[in-house]
Amino acid sequence: QVQLVESGGGSVQAGGSLRLSCVASGRTFSNYTMGWFRQAPGKERQFVSIINWSGGITYYAGSVKGRFTISRDNAKNTVYLQMNSLKPEDTAVYYCAATNGPTITTLAGNYRYWGQGTQVTVSS
Repeated sequence: QVQLVESGGGSVQAGGSLRLSCVASGRTFSNYTMGWFRQAPGKERQFVSIINWSGGITYYAGSVKGRFTISRDNAKNTVYLQMNSLKPEDTAVYYCAATNGPTITTLAGNYRYWGQGTQVTVSS
């Protein structure tokens, strides 16, 4: 019903940058809250950042504040995650997610639609 496809992952040395993209199709995109989550080996899926439908409200996990920036372009049905000053602990599979619920939430369980994930690896 709603398809999300991430891209932009890769391998980078500590201190480097990557930009992730997520393109949505199958439904109108503008009214959805979008989120980025990540999952490292042996760990549970973790909140990274969310952005509301207009782009006027954003939230970040404390571990990425000041380093990551979330944005969206509704005309292109795309959400972005700019990641700067990357650290080895940022290594994970990164997923984008979407919800059309009435509240803005950081809980992964509240997001119905998910992408396939893109690998980010940061070396020391």
